[in-house]
Amino acid sequence: MGNAIRSIAVAAAVIGLASGCSSASDSGAKGSSSAAPTGTASAASPAQLQALVPTPAGTAQTYGPDTIADNGIHVSFKVAAAPSDVVTAYKAALEGKGWTVTTIVSSVGGSDGGGGATYTGTHGDSYGVFDGGGFGKETYLNVCTWPAKPAQPNCSRQK
Repeated sequence: MGNAIRSIAVAAAVIGLASGCSSASDSGAKGSSSAAPTGTASAASPAQLQALVPTPAGTAQTYGPDTIADNGIHVSFKVAAAPSDVVTAYKAALEGKGWTVTTIVSSVGGSDGGGGATYTGTHGDSYGVFDGGGFGKETYLNVCTWPAKPAQPNCSRQK
């Protein structure tokens, strides 16, 4: 009985969301006001995107920035510190630069000292994927930022 009620509630929520998203009776004010800033704002340049990327404390080596699809940039950092400490501090550094950050996945290693996290974030129209991890006292961070969220925000690990 509980599963049936839950299924009905989920179906009702989906129908409500679908009808709310595709309503033809909207006045258009919502669509035009949210679309106008995106269309009229100038896209961030690679230099502006790089300025939004903090350098982690303890960085031993930096790779990039390299250009990637959709006018984005990719930067990698090799950091001489424990992975869980690095990714936690990096999230705080992103927030300190004005990013709104969402944790996608995080892990803490066992006896080998491994761990890491993947975050996504927005800073105005800019979008970023921040992926880091490692073992012991060596952590690698891969950072990709774009002037707007791309259809496929793939941030490949390059180093």
